[in-house]
Amino acid sequence: MDRRRFIGSSLATATAVATGAVTSGAAAAPPPTGSPGGAPHGAAAAPRSEARAQRPLFLGTYTSQQGGGTGIGLATYDDGTGEVTGIGTLGGVPDTSYLAAHPSGRTLYAVNEREQGGVTAIALSPDGAHRVLGTRSTGGAGPCHLSVHPGGSWLLSANYTSGSVAVHPIEPSGALGERTDLVTHSTPPPGPGQQGPHAHQISTSPVGRHVLAVDLGTDTVYTYRLDTTAGKLSRVSHATVRPGAGPRHLAFHPSARFAYLADELDNTVVVCGYDPASGRLAPGEPQPTGTKPGVTSYPAQLAVTADGRFAFLANRGDNTLTRYAVERDGARLRLLDTVPVGGDFPRHLALSPSGRLLFTANQRSGSVSVFRVDAAIGELTLTGTPFAAPIAVCALPL
Repeated sequence: MDRRRFIGSSLATATAVATGAVTSGAAAAPPPTGSPGGAPHGAAAAPRSEARAQRPLFLGTYTSQQGGGTGIGLATYDDGTGEVTGIGTLGGVPDTSYLAAHPSGRTLYAVNEREQGGVTAIALSPDGAHRVLGTRSTGGAGPCHLSVHPGGSWLLSANYTSGSVAVHPIEPSGALGERTDLVTHSTPPPGPGQQGPHAHQISTSPVGRHVLAVDLGTDTVYTYRLDTTAGKLSRVSHATVRPGAGPRHLAFHPSARFAYLADELDNTVVVCGYDPASGRLAPGEPQPTGTKPGVTSYPAQLAVTADGRFAFLANRGDNTLTRYAVERDGARLRLLDTVPVGGDFPRHLALSPSGRLLFTANQRSGSVSVFRVDAAIGELTLTGTPFAAPIAVCALPL
């Protein structure tokens, strides 16, 4: 039996659709390294005959780069074993460097990281016949992040190259309407070595009152209020870290009173106080990532466990994951250790909804690593051979 073929999933491979073809098997994701015959990634201890519930996994890739994919990779994973099975590709969606799901679970959104940036909506179908609903311009260049406002009515995106953030309405069908706002980060001036602003992330605070945008070029995190009627952003405050830090990604503690900021350029992490009422962020002192001395690690992204006890950081240059204990109700990160990621250049990491697994998308090795997360001590254990995926830059488990 060809084990790449998916059995029993709610995301079975479908035939071509009008605006995005779904293809199956190895065309979507090459066979995992060290797995003859295209066998799926995973722990050998799990019986093959055992019927297990499979959950969807979506993979973003650069389609315009040599060796890249041809669209959004479709896969499933076993939440117990971490086993990943490739099932196809959704074509017609270029350069999907970041993915986000609608709270309803019925729609997927992707950035198209191109000179003329776009955001694409995809209707998800239980039978796997996913359908591209259309693409809207972000009004900027090189969008690299997007998120859905918790109310489900607005899509937020960050244009890296042009240093701007955009807002699009989400229609009842899940499709995107015309852009309602575009804000460029013009102050403060760019940091050392930067030619301009570079918006790298935009997301909503846990209580939903404010939208925060992280800009690597200006070393600043901007706080906005979103008018949920008109879809307009109004700036209420900003917090600047030390010059040249290059902030990239912010992750909140579940209490919403603290957030953790990964600084790409100076290889640090900063614990920030956060006032949910005003939206003001107060950065603390930078602290180390635990990576090897002399290695430029370009910290990429943070993830915090749902119970708020542990935080994990992807280090691209060092090819490791840093594990932190979260202490003092979120006010302190204590470095525990670093773990080899099992791939090259971990661009993105994400916890599964259950919190039992952590996924990393390893850009240069074209692979996705899956780690089992020990709920008691936060220990990370690689579950098996990383799953092969061309230029994997985002792994979204649902």
